[in-house]
Amino acid sequence: MMAVDVTYTQDGRLVFGKVVCDCGIEHAQPQVDVYLDAGILKNVPAYIARRGFGKKCVLVADNITYPLAGQRCQEMLERVGYEVRPCVITRKDHVEPDECACGEVLLSIQHDTDFLISVGSGSLTDITRINAQRCNLPFVCVGTAPSMDGYTSAIAPLLLRGAKIHRNGKCPEIIVCDLDILKDAPMDMVVAGFGDVLGKYIAIADWRIGNIINDEIFCQACGDMVSGALQKLLDNIEGIKARTEQGIRALMEGLLLAGLTVMIIGHTRAVASVEHNISHHWEMAKLARGETPPSHGAAVGVATLMVWPAFMRFAREGFVEKPDVQALLAGRLSPAQRTDWLQQAYGEEAARAIIAENPGDFLTDEEHARRIQRAVNRYADIRSVINDMPDLSVVRTAMQTLGAPTTPAEVGID
Repeated sequence: MMAVDVTYTQDGRLVFGKVVCDCGIEHAQPQVDVYLDAGILKNVPAYIARRGFGKKCVLVADNITYPLAGQRCQEMLERVGYEVRPCVITRKDHVEPDECACGEVLLSIQHDTDFLISVGSGSLTDITRINAQRCNLPFVCVGTAPSMDGYTSAIAPLLLRGAKIHRNGKCPEIIVCDLDILKDAPMDMVVAGFGDVLGKYIAIADWRIGNIINDEIFCQACGDMVSGALQKLLDNIEGIKARTEQGIRALMEGLLLAGLTVMIIGHTRAVASVEHNISHHWEMAKLARGETPPSHGAAVGVATLMVWPAFMRFAREGFVEKPDVQALLAGRLSPAQRTDWLQQAYGEEAARAIIAENPGDFLTDEEHARRIQRAVNRYADIRSVINDMPDLSVVRTAMQTLGAPTTPAEVGID
């Protein structure tokens, strides 16, 4: 394993070792200042001053995170001469990263705004990320929960008219994670972060299989970063459960390292696969019915347990007999059937958005046949990848130890 070294400076800044890899993908060396330690929220003005962003900012928070940490950030910055314009997104339930929330931030940005600050976790970070990208502004992220791996990402998962979309965004120039705040986050957000990382087992296996079947470039360095993050979580499960400083530090390091791979290679192959697609399906289906979607990370954890046996079964049984390619092709949904299914599942408008976002998603018969034949020819290699995955009982036991949901019903899916 090509481990990436992580060390700390005296002021709590993480120092990531240089990514060295000959996979053929152009690697971006992370240029983000990540601070992870206890009691460091008070240092936010000093961290920002070092980067020289200017003196005028928009602070993005919601009605929960503003009193938790946003107001303190605003007051500390104003005391040393910053002009802070708060944009507090207020919702009865949790904030969704939709066009309404993104628009609130956009309309708070003025021509003389120098930088943005997000105070929150997943949705607030992504809402700020897309606005920073579109307005070409630097942004600072103050994390309030160890709930997802997107702090260091450059991709923003958003909602547009109820459909899940992904847009290029900016990685924060500064990320501040105060362990005193993170370890007091609600336990369901800790569980969500744990579930989000566990899904990486499926993502890495799927990426390696994509290399076998489709000649995708697999980056060993990023694969090792994610594998190291996974092992760090399993080694600290009791500390994460007790929300000790060491346990939450291990969880945050795992989330940060996984997220960094998106910035390094420019896509999400190392961190998301079918388990994320299932989670997105549940989220969009719930939103289409006007219902509250499950927590993303918790849903990813459940979906990981659902798809794991399919990998194991394929490794165990393989191709019992030579597959009938024509019969498999005949059993596929036609484009019209696929469109009809999407409309029934998500509604006509969301279905149109999904199809527009994924124009090459429906394989031609020739490409589908080629993939089947490659899987037959390279079955031994595929089985080797699957056999590298830990036993499912290890992952299930870890989730049960943490009190994480393990079935769809536990996240509100019938």
